[in-house]
Amino acid sequence: MNKNLREKARQAAASHVDTLKKNLEHRLEIARANGDEALIRQLEAEASYLHLK
Repeated sequence: MNKNLREKARQAAASHVDTLKKNLEHRLEIARANGDEALIRQLEAEASYLHLK
């Protein structure tokens, strides 16, 4: 049971990171489309901080 719980927690964490990454990529896409350089730099810094890049 404990092993199963750990695996579910690992899967949830991986899913969370995947969602964060997809959301950040979408936000970057929008910022680039709008030519918002300040936001692009901020989002790239966020990605770096979260180790998503």
